[in-house]
Amino acid sequence: MIASAHQKVTASHLQRDAYLYVRQSTLRQVFENTESTRRQYALRERAVALGWPIERVIVIDSDLGKSGAAGTDREGFQTLVGDVGMGRAGIVLGLEVSRLARNSTGDWHRLLEICALSDTLILDEDGIYNPSDFNDRLLLGLKGTMSEAELHLLRARLRGGILNKARRGALKVPLPIGLVYDPADHVVLDPDRQVRQSIAHLFETFARTGSASATVRYFREQGLCFPRRPRSGTHQGELLWVPLYHWKVLSTLHNPRYAGAFCFGRTRTRKRIDGTIVIETLPREEWTVLLPDAHPGYVTWQQFEANLKRLRDNAQAHGAERRKSPPREGPALLQGMVVCGVCGHRMTVRYHTRQGIQCPEYVCQREGIATATAKCQTIPGASIDQAIGELLVQTVSPVTLEVALKVQAELEARIHEVDALRHVRVERARQEADLARRRFMEVDPGNRLVADVLEAEWNEKLRGLHAAQEELEQRQQQDRQPFSDEQRNQIFALAGDFARLWNAPRTPQRERKRMVRLLIEDVTLTKGEEITVGIRFRGGATRRLTLPRPQMAWQLQQTASQVIAQIDSLLDDYTEAQIACILNQRGHVSGKGKQFHAMMVHRLRRDYGLKKRYDRLRDAGMLTLEEMATHLNVSTSTVKLWRNHGLLRARVYNDKSECLYEHPGDDPPVKAQGKKLAQRRRFAEVDPNRSKEVQCET
Repeated sequence: MIASAHQKVTASHLQRDAYLYVRQSTLRQVFENTESTRRQYALRERAVALGWPIERVIVIDSDLGKSGAAGTDREGFQTLVGDVGMGRAGIVLGLEVSRLARNSTGDWHRLLEICALSDTLILDEDGIYNPSDFNDRLLLGLKGTMSEAELHLLRARLRGGILNKARRGALKVPLPIGLVYDPADHVVLDPDRQVRQSIAHLFETFARTGSASATVRYFREQGLCFPRRPRSGTHQGELLWVPLYHWKVLSTLHNPRYAGAFCFGRTRTRKRIDGTIVIETLPREEWTVLLPDAHPGYVTWQQFEANLKRLRDNAQAHGAERRKSPPREGPALLQGMVVCGVCGHRMTVRYHTRQGIQCPEYVCQREGIATATAKCQTIPGASIDQAIGELLVQTVSPVTLEVALKVQAELEARIHEVDALRHVRVERARQEADLARRRFMEVDPGNRLVADVLEAEWNEKLRGLHAAQEELEQRQQQDRQPFSDEQRNQIFALAGDFARLWNAPRTPQRERKRMVRLLIEDVTLTKGEEITVGIRFRGGATRRLTLPRPQMAWQLQQTASQVIAQIDSLLDDYTEAQIACILNQRGHVSGKGKQFHAMMVHRLRRDYGLKKRYDRLRDAGMLTLEEMATHLNVSTSTVKLWRNHGLLRARVYNDKSECLYEHPGDDPPVKAQGKKLAQRRRFAEVDPNRSKEVQCET
């Protein structure tokens, strides 16, 4: 074997470096299987025995602790492949094929192909192989396939053992907080009394409140924390106390381990085409194992089932939360399309009834639900929906379509130029593919090394030609053809039809929602002193609207400010009952749409802090009945008698006909014996208010 090995090693190989690749699949193997690591490093002596100086034996051991099932995360293997491709390696050493790669269809055959092209040898514990030689390459390929099959067998055996233990309920898996393993590997309740009490209190609170959100809110109001034991990170295995979140309540209530049941296979791991890992939650009927009453729990199985039923009854929708929901019944025009401008989460829709009409509200409550705190934003949606509808009607108009058609005409003028360039690219790709085909057809079929390279080059050129042709076809389909006059007239008619269809009373709200989704990507709402509405149209165009904040219900029921101003002005000359009659005659109504009466005017005057008519007259210097009697040195009955006969002037200040009196001046009336009061009249009107009396309808 040694002679055969030395025959394969030539001077050209010795002029290049020897690469030793060292790998163990896990860190545990690195620390425990030290003998295997020593055997791999000992291959340096094999390289020295074959003629390489020790200083030219390059050891690549940066992949220790990494699996060989794939090469994407192995920097050392990628470095090895790169150096081999650059012609720097004369030989690659590995203890066995599985150390280099366990992916036969990918990494291993790629390495063999590159080694064959660069004339690089491969050495393992059994001998030296030349990938350029058919027999050696066949043997290396079989070894790679066997290595991959070995990995499959190992996984199958491990999986079989795991399933066998799981069916017996003896599989040791990570437990949720509150459950631990005793020295005999039996599942028991956590010995920490505080942990047990916290979990039991969670189930008791949910049973009392019947809501996960109410449970979170109760814990927050009482200042209670919930235990947590991280499975990774700097605090791995430590007992931490953190605030309770909504998702934690749901995961606790959905976990059958708290009901004393052993379960396995609740989730399924699936790998996507792009390499990302997706974990799917399976329905109960697809679980691998479910064994009730397998160990102690915090609730019974009947209580666990009752909790799940209550959660399902509380839920407003089933399934994973969708980023953008389809249009459904309901007046909210932007349902499923609104994004919160504060936190960036998608806003949901809530409805309330006002005067028999459903009014939408856009609510951002995701964080509030998780922490049982206040909602981020709550914005009334009626005015926003109306503004969006008006914007769409204005946007889809004959004027905007005319501008769009002009822009389209300018673009069409450049279509032929761009299309010619794409045709040139396709023609060049076709010529390169024909040249690669001729080179492949002219090579000697016996020279497989060169033939394989030329065949790969031909395939690459064919793929480039196919891609160029596909791009040309797609671009040609995307490029619009010039519009005819008939088509232009149909487009303009569509603009008119859109406005008519949008405003038609018979158009269902669901159809309006579908129209919105055809034109708008999403809408961002931010509530401040005003409501800022950011609209992102399909295609990338954006618009920004600023709307006043909608009034609250109590604000909508307020009496108009113009009416309050009129009441303030009328109080100078009229009583509250007279003012009510005047307002009704002028056609004014209250904030609730009712006619005015004296008590309503009285409440408005009081609530808005308007000065009473009595105070206004007193500020004008008018005297009360008692003050006038004292001033004239007569009785109050005499003052009233003189007022009725025009000797004194008075003003009524309330609806009880109570009066205040004007100062009589320097020549006040006095008693005159033997002279009739009718002959002593000083004022034509007994009461100046009589000229302003209002006839109220009864």
